[in-house]
Amino acid sequence: MTIHIGVPSTIRTTIGAFSGDFVALRREFHQAPELAFKEFATSAWIAELLESWGYRVTRDIATTGIVATLKCGTERRSIGIRADFDALPIQEATGLSYASKHPGRMHACGHDGHTAILLAAARYLAKTRRFDGTLRLFFQPAEEIGAGAKAMIADGVLERFPVDAIYALHNWPSVPAGAFGFVEGPAMASVDKAIVTVKGKGGHGAASHETVDPIVAAAHVVTALQTIVSRNVDPLDMAVVTVGSIHGGTASNVIPDKVELQITTRTFRDEVRKRIESRIVEIASRQAEAFGASADVDYRRGYPTVVNHRSQTELAREVAADLFGSLRLISPFAPRTASEDFAYFLEKRPGAYLFVGNGSSAPLHSPEYDFNDDIIEVAASFWAALVERSLAPSRATDPH
Repeated sequence: MTIHIGVPSTIRTTIGAFSGDFVALRREFHQAPELAFKEFATSAWIAELLESWGYRVTRDIATTGIVATLKCGTERRSIGIRADFDALPIQEATGLSYASKHPGRMHACGHDGHTAILLAAARYLAKTRRFDGTLRLFFQPAEEIGAGAKAMIADGVLERFPVDAIYALHNWPSVPAGAFGFVEGPAMASVDKAIVTVKGKGGHGAASHETVDPIVAAAHVVTALQTIVSRNVDPLDMAVVTVGSIHGGTASNVIPDKVELQITTRTFRDEVRKRIESRIVEIASRQAEAFGASADVDYRRGYPTVVNHRSQTELAREVAADLFGSLRLISPFAPRTASEDFAYFLEKRPGAYLFVGNGSSAPLHSPEYDFNDDIIEVAASFWAALVERSLAPSRATDPH
């Protein structure tokens, strides 16, 4: 059997010829956003398209997840590519003609674009079939708030649909449109949440000496927490400790019984992650005690660090350089302190998570954010080239 691997110009020309269809599709997705684990219409839409192109589609994985499989040739090698398709509970403020039609829901992170990109690549790969092995496309729900990757893995997705390596990408505002960023090792931070409840003794604001003021104690906790990164973390490591919410009291002349703080933390290394957790507990408890109060800490671990594997990252970088030229690659590209549940896939299988520039758009999760449709053809061509390189026929398969 002879399989001809497409050259870069052929890939881009072929995908470019129908990329406009996927710009239109992306905008249709954008108008009909669905939240975590409720992406029923989007999931059905994706599955129908893939089936129409000849993929074997398995639906309802972790509620709304999809895996599409396409086998070609004789090799047993396999590759997986993941796209997310959930939206956020945000009221859109773009004023675009294709803005969300559902109040309070918006594709404010570009998952509609990620899905359109992978679908465009899927159409090309089904049409050309210039690879030898098994292609699996993972369309994942609930990346934003529901840990959809973790749910799909718990549903046995990697045992039912094994892959040798798995990849994903994310658009990134402020990076030149269509430029690529690759990070070997830690690429996106872990994320944890701590809820600190400072408890005192409430009373009248005019007789504060009769109370144990949790607001004063909480204020000192917030100040002391700022020393964790500066005094407990090696300056060569990265860490973020942010108090994003304070709630306590209802009136100016009433001292409440308790105050609640909500904290987010970000790290790249597990040792730092553990250190920050222990210091939050220690600082909150002891600062509160210094004022006669107490503090309970509910520390909740979130997504782990996205850690890219060396060989898969290097392969992806080489594919992008061959396809677009080295000038399209940003080097060095710094790790991001945002978080991603693709980390769970990379804990189970080798792979890489990469970044493609979205241009000068509003930030991710902004009500004014908009995905840059110009990068659909670029990123879809990259996925197609990566599959063809990863599943290139062996000499035994291709005598030429």
